[in-house]
Amino acid sequence: MLSKTLLIGVLVVTFLPHPLLAQQRNVIETAEVVVLFDEPLRSAAEVVADGYGSLKLELETILGWRVDFVPVVVLVKERNDFQQITGSSLVVAVAAPDRNLIIVDYSRMHSYPFSLGTTLKHELCHLLLHHAITGGNLPAWLDEGVAQWVSDGLAEILGDGRGSVLEAAVLANNQIALSSLIKGFPADRESLPLAYEESKSLVDFMVSEFGRTALLNMLQYLRDGDGVDTAAKRGFGVSMAELESRWHDHLRARSSWFPVVTSNLVEILLFLAALLTIAGFLRLINKKRRYRDEDLPER
Repeated sequence: MLSKTLLIGVLVVTFLPHPLLAQQRNVIETAEVVVLFDEPLRSAAEVVADGYGSLKLELETILGWRVDFVPVVVLVKERNDFQQITGSSLVVAVAAPDRNLIIVDYSRMHSYPFSLGTTLKHELCHLLLHHAITGGNLPAWLDEGVAQWVSDGLAEILGDGRGSVLEAAVLANNQIALSSLIKGFPADRESLPLAYEESKSLVDFMVSEFGRTALLNMLQYLRDGDGVDTAAKRGFGVSMAELESRWHDHLRARSSWFPVVTSNLVEILLFLAALLTIAGFLRLINKKRRYRDEDLPER
């Protein structure tokens, strides 16, 4: 009991600077993971502790790197508490690589497409990438793109139901340049989803165009200390500028108005219905005016 109490104290001081995180929490500790949770989430915490080993092995198998650190997973029960901790209403989980910390908004874990296991795999990937690739060699777009790639496309950002914002940005020639997504992502509600989609799209393009092994080689070159452009040339045989140009060409070639129309179909139908209503009203007015003119006596 004493060692467990000391452990919680160390965690609070080392990992959990926010007052809402630093409050007393229950803990489950294994050799591989530490889970902090409120008592109503005990069963979920047990699922994390029991299933972590399998998630860790899956990630190690995909990337070919060992997870040689013990992460701390914090399950937050209330959505409002999570938003106060993270400062964002747009995400359902965050990773803090410098603290080996994953914070999960458990209230969203039963909302499609989020699940606890896939979300943890995504966030653990962030931790592993930052442990392996140091010295500022890991651009934010690659960090997020790879995390989505290993977690079957899952991003920790909440969707707004509008469909693909990337399709609309391509058609409007309004994409975010990769040079703006190196240090981090924009925080505003309009740009953040686009940054996430671009990251996933580019990493998917890398794999489809050059192969899975080429992507893993690039990541290894970054781990060995190469800069992004050098790692791209060694991994894919092209510079980052050429890679970005090919990706843009790929997006333009497959883009059309159809995805944009279908993703906004309800709004378009409502607009057309409004136009038809106005047209019908104008026809009615003209019809009444014509009848009135016909009924007037001739002079």
